[in-house]
Amino acid sequence: MRLGLCQISASADPAANLDLIRAGVAEAAGAAVVLFPEATMSRFGVPLGPVAEPLDGPWATAVREIADAAGVVIVAGMFTPAEDGRVRNTLLVTGRGHHLGYDKIHLFDAFGFKESKTVAPGDTPVVFTVDEVTVGVATCYDVRFPELFRKLADEGAKAILVGASWGAGEGKAEQWELLVRARALDSTSWVVACGQADPGPTTDTAPLGIGHSLVADPRGRVVGRLGGKPETLVVDIDPDLADTTRKTIPVLANRRL
Repeated sequence: MRLGLCQISASADPAANLDLIRAGVAEAAGAAVVLFPEATMSRFGVPLGPVAEPLDGPWATAVREIADAAGVVIVAGMFTPAEDGRVRNTLLVTGRGHHLGYDKIHLFDAFGFKESKTVAPGDTPVVFTVDEVTVGVATCYDVRFPELFRKLADEGAKAILVGASWGAGEGKAEQWELLVRARALDSTSWVVACGQADPGPTTDTAPLGIGHSLVADPRGRVVGRLGGKPETLVVDIDPDLADTTRKTIPVLANRRL
């Protein structure tokens, strides 16, 4: 399966960010799935309520049209309205007959940032199928919670796509790589992690991204990575490697808790 990772630096303008999606899909030509970061619809650090739209709203519909025109599945972060007046941090999955969303379960109430103040948590893991391969999804802070990745593997996922807008700070890049590789080992799955690019020096305390998107195979080996700038990476993964790894290192089957 060929996958595209489009490491962008989203603005606060959803319409302008649609142009980034169009350009990224074109750069990832030949990919079956094109992954964009968390908060592709709008970057963090601005009021999210005014930009939030339902999955059948104009922004997600426009992304579906881009996906359908290219014959791909696009996975991209957006914000949808929540019932309590907050928003949900939603990973849109659209194209090739799919149009659904995963609402981020684990909210980033850490490092002095409180995502739950404006974002309501989801509670349901999501998988979908592309070319007979089951794929799971997760968002940013989710990567610190191995239980979710094991649950997705239990539901048949051989690859797990992670969209992120990782916060900058001392040691954060090292933590990001370590966590992505660890979740690949925990779940014996491919973990394909795409983050917002590094926006450069800023006084904004919101998590705007550090780049360093990467792909880890089911044995935790990095098979592709990017630096900090906006860039696209196209990788080929072998879903069968998840099966052979699970036979050789059956950590999912050997669990007792």
